[in-house]
Amino acid sequence: MSEENLHSEDKAPNEGDQTEEMTEEGSPVEPESASSETDLIDRELEIFQDLQRLQADFVNYRARVERDRGAERQAAIAEAIRAFLPALDDLTRAQQHGDLQDGTPMAAIATKLKNAGDKFGLVSFGAKGDKFDPELHDALVQTPNAGVSQAEVADVIELGYRIGERMLRPAKVAVFVPAE
Repeated sequence: MSEENLHSEDKAPNEGDQTEEMTEEGSPVEPESASSETDLIDRELEIFQDLQRLQADFVNYRARVERDRGAERQAAIAEAIRAFLPALDDLTRAQQHGDLQDGTPMAAIATKLKNAGDKFGLVSFGAKGDKFDPELHDALVQTPNAGVSQAEVADVIELGYRIGERMLRPAKVAVFVPAE
């Protein structure tokens, strides 16, 4: 082929490119730079929104971890104290029977155990004369009594314990029930 033919073939596709850039009405298409600039802005906006979501997820995660850590700590404390409840019951019974004299080593140990429980919010419940509540009391004995109109704690066999709102053990009680 001659050089003239080569040049004429090279020009033909370029001429077609110019006609392809025209819309049907004959106005030119927007330049690629404006289109790419809006695409870039949209992409930046999308990345910014993803970053905001990620940051909110992290804040929620941190709050959830702190809440769960507190709950796990309370559960561990409750389980540790629950293991000491039988010893605390024995010391309470010994004190009620007068076996713990002030100034004795066992009285000092009982005081230290009770103070340690108080430090973690251990509260005992269940007293003679309380209204019977099946959620707080475990009735071991029921005795009919004409002098009561509703179930009432007649005697406390073992105190119930809780830490905050978490019940460690219900009180074991004897109950007076209304006579029929």
